[in-house]
Amino acid sequence: MQAFDTIISQQLNTVEPGRCVVSIEKRNVGDVTVLDVTGKLKIGEADVELRNAVHEALGAGHRKILLNLRKVSAMDSSGVGELMAARTSILNAGGQLRLAELSPRVSTVLQVTNLAGLLEPNATEEEALGSFA
Repeated sequence: MQAFDTIISQQLNTVEPGRCVVSIEKRNVGDVTVLDVTGKLKIGEADVELRNAVHEALGAGHRKILLNLRKVSAMDSSGVGELMAARTSILNAGGQLRLAELSPRVSTVLQVTNLAGLLEPNATEEEALGSFA
């Protein structure tokens, strides 16, 4: 766990109060809802934003959800928890989750936490889109 704490502490920057650390853009590619995440998935507003985006997609009846994490510059344990919570919510709704284009920092965090195998990230968005049943 020491390695994980070191990686996390290297990624985090202080955020000014009231400043959003993440933005999420939603788009549809066929029957897949793609959520393009930009910024830092860390405690506070970021975790709420991701949770809300996933629940909104599920509430609208979307069951194939792809998180494109190419522009995520940092992720702490709260961000990891939100990815796992998103996975659980989507699976419980009978849906499928895919991750695509992980930034190097996110990829490292998922490797260190041994979650890469569970979340099965895809190298490209096209690969992820093709992996939905």
